[in-house]
Amino acid sequence: MKLRADGGPGRGPDQVGDVRGQSPEHGPERGPGEGAGTGSGVVVSGQERLARAALTRVIEPGDERGGRWLRECGAVELIRRITTGDGTAEQLSGMTPKRLAGYRLRAEGADPGRDLSAVAALGGRFVCPGDREWPSQLDDLGYARPTGLWVRGPRNLRLWALRSVAVVGARACTPYGSHMAAGLGSGLAELGWVVVSGAAFGVDGAAHRGALAVGGATMAVLACGVDVPYPRGHAELIGRIAQQGLVIGELPPSDHPTRSRFILRNRVIAALTRGTVVVEAEYRSGSLVTARCAQRLGRFTMGVPGPATSGLSAGVHELLRGEGVLVTDAAEVAELVGDIGELAPVRRGPVHPRDLLDAVSARVLDALPYRGALSGRDVARTAGTSTDEALGRLYELHSLGFVERDGDGWQLTPRPTCNGDARRGGT
Repeated sequence: MKLRADGGPGRGPDQVGDVRGQSPEHGPERGPGEGAGTGSGVVVSGQERLARAALTRVIEPGDERGGRWLRECGAVELIRRITTGDGTAEQLSGMTPKRLAGYRLRAEGADPGRDLSAVAALGGRFVCPGDREWPSQLDDLGYARPTGLWVRGPRNLRLWALRSVAVVGARACTPYGSHMAAGLGSGLAELGWVVVSGAAFGVDGAAHRGALAVGGATMAVLACGVDVPYPRGHAELIGRIAQQGLVIGELPPSDHPTRSRFILRNRVIAALTRGTVVVEAEYRSGSLVTARCAQRLGRFTMGVPGPATSGLSAGVHELLRGEGVLVTDAAEVAELVGDIGELAPVRRGPVHPRDLLDAVSARVLDALPYRGALSGRDVARTAGTSTDEALGRLYELHSLGFVERDGDGWQLTPRPTCNGDARRGGT
């Protein structure tokens, strides 16, 4: 592999430049050649960007051993050690001949200049730690932090991630799950939240479509290159997200997903967002991996309940039996993950006219039988009050339409009711 500052072939990896002048912070969160963070104004050097782009083809997502080496010696030095035979790669902690041979085989096919040109042709870019656009919450992943992120779309990744919520769930979801996911997606988007998911079939796609339907913001985190429409059935959806929102991934252009990459992708979804909502998930579900990762990172974890008899909701219910919070709509999600004052509306049942009666009037009304009439004296005896007070209340109830005269007695006003209970006093 050859690197040069303009991204094309040229100088060897031992001549990729010196990025030590970037004054990295001390401590485990930064290594040589890494910027001081999104708020520092540090611009990642061209050589650092090339080296990190190359490493996305060499090191698998979530490789904590590779992440530790990257923090210890920086991207430029790490790629130099891997691609040269001067013996320095063998000095890395945990490096074995077999592992080094695999890294070198991958490095032979790495062409970061080509990859950067490919993503630029799509209107995209490669975002590194230290860039102003880098979401610093991804640093919570420690050594499992992405080497960098390939991004398609016109929006600012860091700003969008600041107010984002993940909505994930089963691929083979039920109509109920699809309905709930779409409602959460549209509701959160209307409340000003960015909806993040994995662009898969089922819940993921429904959440994305819900946000897009109201002209809202949504991000898709892929387990493949951002130029690879996967699943193929969502090619149009992913294209719409790239135009209206953001499509991001750890893998370089043209790379295809694997089973393990889907699981590892979920940690990025969990770390990138303020909280994760799970809509339908079996006991063995990648969505629960996202939720558990969110819990470990101190993010909010939420679940939408389903029927107790549904296997597709069994994993969600197990999550809710633990530290997960039950939510049913976007307002409840926003109340949990949002700022002070973002409260869900108070939920209460309907108020019937009878609910507005005082205690004595309610007792007088209850004293009247479902059928037939009673005298004022009998009503007073049943209601536990005086005859005069009972008559006074009966006349008030008559003016309100609850009762009517029947000769010398009183009876309930007959009226059709939804629940067949005339004692509700009307609707």
